[in-house]
Amino acid sequence: MATTVPQVLTPGDVRPARQKSSRSARPPLVQALERTLRNPMGVFGITVVCLLALAALTAPWIAPYDPIEQHPGSELLAPNGAFWLGTDNLGRDLLSRIIYGSQSSLLIGVVAVGLGAGLGIATGLAAGYLGGAIDATIMRIYDALLSFPAILLGIGIVSVLGAGPLSVAYALAIATIPTFARLMRSRVLTEREREYVIAARCLGARSGRIMWNHVLPNAIAPLIIQVSLLMGFAILAESALTFLGLGTRPPTPSWGGMLNESRAYLRTAPWFGIFPGMALAILLLGLNFLTDALRDALDPRRTNI
Repeated sequence: MATTVPQVLTPGDVRPARQKSSRSARPPLVQALERTLRNPMGVFGITVVCLLALAALTAPWIAPYDPIEQHPGSELLAPNGAFWLGTDNLGRDLLSRIIYGSQSSLLIGVVAVGLGAGLGIATGLAAGYLGGAIDATIMRIYDALLSFPAILLGIGIVSVLGAGPLSVAYALAIATIPTFARLMRSRVLTEREREYVIAARCLGARSGRIMWNHVLPNAIAPLIIQVSLLMGFAILAESALTFLGLGTRPPTPSWGGMLNESRAYLRTAPWFGIFPGMALAILLLGLNFLTDALRDALDPRRTNI
């Protein structure tokens, strides 16, 4: 009768299992970021956003001209060796104005979404977890805000605060708060009935600690997608308000303002409106691709991306 010799495992035999265990123990958001970077749409979106953000930060060094400098005799020139994207009706370099215009668009988008997300997530978390009169009061206020179209609400707020980039940022922040709050509340209503929340209550943890240390980290994933999505909305809305004369004031360059100025020259100087429109379209396309990639990466049913 043959004797079976037991196999002895060496430390090298178990090392791959330990490595696999350490990889699976990484935070879910880190794993989602890695899946986003493996997605071509995510790579394109991150590249576009990073390049435009870098252009905005380094505008004083990479712009060939001062964005408000006028060049007499060079009005409405087509793209050429001296002015790569041509000039506007006042002889200002379009490339320099587009580069500097990215500062206004990105700054307003970041401030608006940052304020909207911060207030919306905090109030939505409190409303969803505490419930009762707090939930009813907060949600009715946000229902009233949602009854107004975002652009109309922005126009009303900017009219009260006065035209300017910060006024536009505050107006867009107020318009985005209800969206974040309602999404956060819906996630909290699901998470507060989970076993880990019930266990924390049984251990005597206070409501504030449970909300911020347990519920929020597990409910934040869809909010990250919403941040990317509303960033594109905020930038487009800023351009629309500036187009209407309620945003960034001339001569400060802004993509929406440049589109407004180019309306009278679309036939004679089409590049005046085409290039600012292309810059806006590329940024929005990059944000939309990034949003789609984040949605796929954070979806537990699509972890094979």
